[in-house]
Amino acid sequence: MRRSIYFLSALLAVVMLVQMSCSNDFLNTTPQDRISSDATWADGALSQAFIFNVYASLGYGGFEEQALAAISDEAMFTHAGRNINTFTEGLEDPGALAWMSPTYEWGSMYSAIRKANIAIENLPTSTFSDDVLRDRLLGEAYFLRAYYYHQLMRNYGGVPLISRAYGLGEDYTVSRASFQETIEFIVNDLDQATALLAGKGDTPGRATDIASMALKARVLLYAASDLHDSGKAGAVGAGGELWAYQGGSQEARYSAAQAAAKAVLDATSGYKLDLNSPVSAEEGTQNYLSISMGGESAMGDAAAASELIFERTHTAEFTEEDAWPLGGINYGINNGPNGYHNWAGNTPIQQLVDDYEMMDGSKFDWDNPEHAAAPYTNRDPRFYATVLYDGADWKPRPSDVAGIEPADQIQTGYYDDGNGGLINGVDTRESAIENWNGSRTHYYTRKFIDPDPGKPDDFSAAQTVPWPFIRYTEMVLSYAEASQALGQEDEARSWINKIRYRAGLPATTASGDELRDLIRNERRVELVYEEHRFYDGRRWMLGDELGRGIQAINVVATLKPGATPHVPYLYDEDVYDYEYQVFENTENETRVWNNKMYYRPISRDEINRNPALEQNPGY
Repeated sequence: MRRSIYFLSALLAVVMLVQMSCSNDFLNTTPQDRISSDATWADGALSQAFIFNVYASLGYGGFEEQALAAISDEAMFTHAGRNINTFTEGLEDPGALAWMSPTYEWGSMYSAIRKANIAIENLPTSTFSDDVLRDRLLGEAYFLRAYYYHQLMRNYGGVPLISRAYGLGEDYTVSRASFQETIEFIVNDLDQATALLAGKGDTPGRATDIASMALKARVLLYAASDLHDSGKAGAVGAGGELWAYQGGSQEARYSAAQAAAKAVLDATSGYKLDLNSPVSAEEGTQNYLSISMGGESAMGDAAAASELIFERTHTAEFTEEDAWPLGGINYGINNGPNGYHNWAGNTPIQQLVDDYEMMDGSKFDWDNPEHAAAPYTNRDPRFYATVLYDGADWKPRPSDVAGIEPADQIQTGYYDDGNGGLINGVDTRESAIENWNGSRTHYYTRKFIDPDPGKPDDFSAAQTVPWPFIRYTEMVLSYAEASQALGQEDEARSWINKIRYRAGLPATTASGDELRDLIRNERRVELVYEEHRFYDGRRWMLGDELGRGIQAINVVATLKPGATPHVPYLYDEDVYDYEYQVFENTENETRVWNNKMYYRPISRDEINRNPALEQNPGY
């Protein structure tokens, strides 16, 4: 039937041509709803527009309603029925894929790679006159192709390496390259991008030579990690060439990663990483707030934008936008408290909260009576810029809520009403305000939400904060990690302490495995919600830690003897005694770990289309 339709369409076209053959004007007509390939590569502006379309596959970065944090040990997604538990409960298989963002999904990435390949094929022979622009666009195309392949690599391992744009009717049967070949391909693209982009400008949201160097450093650190060393990865059934190096030394791979990270550190600078002692706790929180805002909020320091090496900007030029107000993304609505008419999407879990150190650099411990009695006191200052907890100060309430809670404090607990009953906090699931949107962990996300009280978290205020694809501190953490792995502990401590000083924490004197674990924890809390933990936990082979379930907390406030309750309720340690009860939350998912979860499965449809593909272990 389809061939018949095509035949009739072709016949009709021929008839029309015959009928109008006497009109040269008809034959010379150019379609008004599309641009020809020749025209695209003959015009600098059109070529640039094509490259902007390649950027579009970056989407919103991590500013999606469902975050990668929610399928790692950072967060729980509040709303059921989103196909997240298919992954976290180990139920995913090639015929039943779990939720997956298009920013790393197999088909989406190869679609993006095809667009990059078209540009890489055509730009060298383009006929517009601006050689500087041509080099810049070609460098961006190489960078973006490398970025999309790196997304495939860290989700699937070695993948088919397609370096040209296939046409209709070609044989698409391509086997997967080895993990080593995939890394080498990505690094080669990034080296070419670095050379082409050198001196070509640093417009926010566009690739630069520094961004190419930084992505190379990330890719090489992944290559050096345990999951990709055949001797170590074999323990989880992923030691074959599609997932791990079969030769060479892990030490040499760490040396390459260290050198690549140091090249970035030497080429540029970050935000407040030149300190010789810790800042105050208040300044530590403010520093981290400024970083998470990307220098965009009036409540932070604009100089923090220096952290951003590659970002997703708030503009329609480089990425597609949806119908949110002002053409932007309202991260606050997606994740903020229901007592502000927000949706409580990706809420922090207790395991994350517990991994923030005390101000003196010691570990938080529920078995310590002082810690257990006041778990939100004297913590790592970054905690206060990342998590909203019971009693935390926040923005002015919406007008219909202010009469219930005029103090602008988060209420995720249950409070003695003085008559033998309990008041449900305004931000609990039992609240009188949108009880279907409350957090199930009794925490909310603060990071990436503008704290400016003049920007309420409602439909009138779109998000303008940039998404940090790559930032300078990631390079510091990568350099410290590689240095520690190579036994260069003084060097590792020197750089990790720069981050700690900026946060207001004391220098570490740890060594050996303790130093390794501290660097990993620094990476966990510094880069939280930035789509690193999901991959870091895997490359470090911490499966049991990633699958340890979801812990949440209940906060119960009882009146002190003889005290009179606040009406409306107000957090007050002089009036109430607070009890904190950690519990396992299995309302939406009961998390497990299966070693197959180190990689995502290739869908059955993809394998049916390309039978040369080998499936990932365990599927």
